[in-house]
Amino acid sequence: MAKRIRLGMLTPSSNTVLEPVTMALLADLPEVSAHFSRFSVTEIALSDRALGQFNLEPLLAAAQLLADAKVDVIAWNGTSAGWLGLETDRELCRQITAKTGIPATTSVLALTEQFWARGFTRFGLVTPYLPAVQERILQNYAQEGFDCVAEHHLSLQDNFSFAEVSPDQLRAMVRQVTVANPQVITTFCTNLAAAPLVAELEQELGIPIFDTIAVVVWQSLRIAGVDPTRIQGWGRLFSEVG
Repeated sequence: MAKRIRLGMLTPSSNTVLEPVTMALLADLPEVSAHFSRFSVTEIALSDRALGQFNLEPLLAAAQLLADAKVDVIAWNGTSAGWLGLETDRELCRQITAKTGIPATTSVLALTEQFWARGFTRFGLVTPYLPAVQERILQNYAQEGFDCVAEHHLSLQDNFSFAEVSPDQLRAMVRQVTVANPQVITTFCTNLAAAPLVAELEQELGIPIFDTIAVVVWQSLRIAGVDPTRIQGWGRLFSEVG
């Protein structure tokens, strides 16, 4: 009997997408289960109130609850480091591991590692965010050595509303950023229901698409000692070794 593997996921309170998508991704891995701990996030903006939602304390408290379940890895399944800076996620992971003894990762760090591992430096960015948030993401990724050659955003602020973006609208956004011929496109928000569309869009467009829910599942599996390429039908992230 295979060893049971438990993946811990830190989850924004108003997110309704990442849990069902994560469970669907793991459906063919019978020894792997996902476990979720929520903390309060209701809006994405650059106001003090909105930024304060991502202070370390509530994230660490939620991580400690996951540690009680003896998970093998703790992942922040969210993209706040996109506008706060990647060092915030690096520090979060350091503190989670220091407090719980459990290895940690995040959606943004997992995405960035995949970019480097696969030699992608020119990317297209699709988000639901406000223009100011989008601009901050572009600046932070430029500082990490990545060039966003095309972007599309929806100027939304209410986190719950991101899950209401339709599949057809997501398809149109992804198609729009292909005009600049990026090496990779990222659907950058863990409350966008984009991951289930990736395989069909990759086949249509011929460009790899890395979703931020999918990449943190990929990285969590790798950390826990499970081969991520066992996941089939979810795009080139899983079908091609990175």
